[in-house]
Formats: sequence, structure tokens, C-alpha cells
Amino acid sequence: MPNKLAIPLAASGVNLLGHSPETVDNSEDRSKFSALLDTIGVEQPEWVAARTREDIDRFIERIGFPVLVRPSYVLSGAAMRVAYDRASLDRFLSAAADISSDHPVVISQFLLGACEIEIDGVAQNGEVITSIVSEHIENAGIHSGDATMVVPAQRLYVETVRQVKRAARLIAAGLKLNGPFNIQFLAQNNHVKVIECNARAARSFPFISKTVGLNLAEVATSVMIGVKPRVKRHIEDELPHVGVKAAMFSFTRLRGADPILGVEMASTGEVGCIGHTFEEALLLSLEASKVTAPKKGVLVSAGAEMEKFRFLESAKIFQDLGLPLFATPGTASYLESHNIKVTSVSWLESDSPNVLEIIRKGLVDLVLNIPKDDRTEELTKGAQVRQAAVQFGLPLLTNMEKITAFARALHALPEFAARHKVACLPQYQV
Repeated sequence: MPNKLAIPLAASGVNLLGHSPETVDNSEDRSKFSALLDTIGVEQPEWVAARTREDIDRFIERIGFPVLVRPSYVLSGAAMRVAYDRASLDRFLSAAADISSDHPVVISQFLLGACEIEIDGVAQNGEVITSIVSEHIENAGIHSGDATMVVPAQRLYVETVRQVKRAARLIAAGLKLNGPFNIQFLAQNNHVKVIECNARAARSFPFISKTVGLNLAEVATSVMIGVKPRVKRHIEDELPHVGVKAAMFSFTRLRGADPILGVEMASTGEVGCIGHTFEEALLLSLEASKVTAPKKGVLVSAGAEMEKFRFLESAKIFQDLGLPLFATPGTASYLESHNIKVTSVSWLESDSPNVLEIIRKGLVDLVLNIPKDDRTEELTKGAQVRQAAVQFGLPLLTNMEKITAFARALHALPEFAARHKVACLPQYQV
């Protein structure tokens, strides 16, 4: 709302502190921001402004599906969707046009399997004065508010971080940023591309501030009122600890909702925890968000063939931890062919054992379900399992990167108990 009000307030003669209304507009209007990136030489996924259907059709013919539909001036990814075919594209374009009728909708290439990186910081008159890089556990495609965030980044190349910070400096100068900002990036094989820039404080600001011990809100406020900020250079990889932020959800209050994550935000809260290692911080944050270490058993439906392959490592870890594995027929067959002991359970309630029966009888205390994007029938069956997990209060994970990180952390800390105390957060150092 503040960003939407910036231009009409300025036009009415109100003196605005911080980012200028032109800066806000150039960052929030997807078309203007994408054009700016092209001008300053910062890479982004290929894009087109949706002005005519012919332009969109030519763009789709050139790059193919999937594509990301992105309206302007929205928060939490409202009406943002990934289209995998023309039918879904038409549906999403209609919703995006309704929510952002005064600005063009941007269609951009959606890159599969890319790591997502964020940089939070403060700029003054177009110059970055402090910035902190973090990474998501989940690949790009999960909204940043729902993603599990790690600082300092654990898997990034030094060159990737260098490219991210260079792009941030160019964007800050191009937009003439004067206050808090958050920029999101994609990285594949050490190749960085920009997703978006928020000319405002992001929801990650409190977590980043507490993890690195620097009050970004205070620094940003000093810039906005013209006071020299008290700030020192921060190098994330020199922190003596690791911070992990995990999302909280309220699916139990939304009967019939499919608890699945995507590019539009679904979380209603967040928790941040600090540990001596990434594994400790991850387990603490997941525990705080109600995903506890399983003790009874694990129910898994691993989706497509590639996801089944990726799950093998986690399956072996759960097996080594002595946890019974229950799996839907396709996943069970795949695991058995790789010497994993598993009990096959049917999708159909008329058969026994079946997935809902396993959940209702309390035989498992962790449900892993990876949806398929191309099979409506299996999506429907998977949705029933996900809803049942939520109904019975079971931890549910629907992302393979997060599942793998969780299993690896349990393997690294097999004695991790459910009642660990969260480490004290460092004091602000400003």
C-alpha cells in the first residue's frame, strides 16, 4: 500500500522520505524494471510486456513453456503464477490483468532447477552502503515468504556472490535507491539473473538483522531522514553461527485448501533460529515451525521419476535411522528396485493398506508428497493426502530440496532431541 500511494501522494505535494516516487515506480512496474535491467546490462530471464495476445504468442513460440505471469504493484506474489500450457496461461493472464489493470503484465521465462538468492540491504543516493546475501533451500518457484532461508549462504560459489553484489550495485545506481531494498536472483551453474527488486524493507529484514547483528531498519531510517548511518562492513561468511528462517502456515484453518507451495505466498508467519552449524539451525527452525524429527514412520509419494531418484538418498537415511517407510505404489516400486525396504500402500480407500488409513491409524508422523504438474488425476489424489496430513496434525513437506536438507541434517545430528532450546540471538551492533 505505501508503494501504491507514493506517486499520488507526491503528485499532491506530500514530501516523501527515502526512495523517490520515480524509484518506487521503476521498481514496482514490471515492464519498467525489466527495461531498466536491459539498459544497465544486468541479466534477467527473457521477458515480454503483455500488451497484445500476438506479442505473447510470439514470445511463447520462441521460448516455450513454462513461463511466469507477473503483475505489477503486488505484494506476496498476488496473482503471480507459473503457466505450463496455453490453457493455464489464459487463466492466469485474466487474473493478473484484474489485479494490475493500470500496468502491463510481464511474461517471463521460468527457469527450472535454479537456486534462488536474496540480498537485503540499504542504499544511499544510489550507492549500496550495506548488504547481506542469503540463499533459499528450495529451488526457485517457491515464494520467498514461504521458502526456507539460510544466512550465511551454504552452497554458493564465491563468483556467484560476487556477481550478485555487482548486480545489486548496478541496480541501486540505476534506480537511485535511497533506503531499504531487497533483490532476488536466480543462479544456475554460476550464472546469475535478476528476478525483481523491492524498493522497500522485505519480510526478511528482521531475520537478517538479528542473524548478523545489524539493525537494518535503523540504518535505513537514518538514510531516509538524512542522518549519517552508523554501520560497519559485514562479511556473512565470518559469522560464528548460521541462521535459518522457516515459514509457518495456517492450512488447518482453511478447510479444503490444498497445502501446496508456489510463486504466490501462502505462509502466515515465520520463525528464525540460530545454530552452530547449518544442520542444527535447520532442525531448530523446522521444529519451531512444527516439522519435528519423525519417530513412528514416514509416508512418501515422490512424484515424477526424477524426484523419485532424488529421494533415494533421503530414503536410505530414514532407513538407517530405523524408520519404517510407507509409499504409494509407483514410489514403492522404485524404492524396492533400489533395495530400500518399504511398505506399498494404495491410493484407493477401498484397498488396505491405503494412504489415508496409514495417516488415520497414526502409523506415520511425517508425510512427504511431491506433486506432479502434468497429471490432474494424481494431483487430486495427492491433494487428498496433503489435506489429510494437515487434518491430523502431521508434519508435511512438499519440496524435494527441503526434504533432502532435512534428511541430511537428521543424519548429521542423529541424537537431535525435540526439546532443544533456541540459541540466544546476538545483540545489535550498530
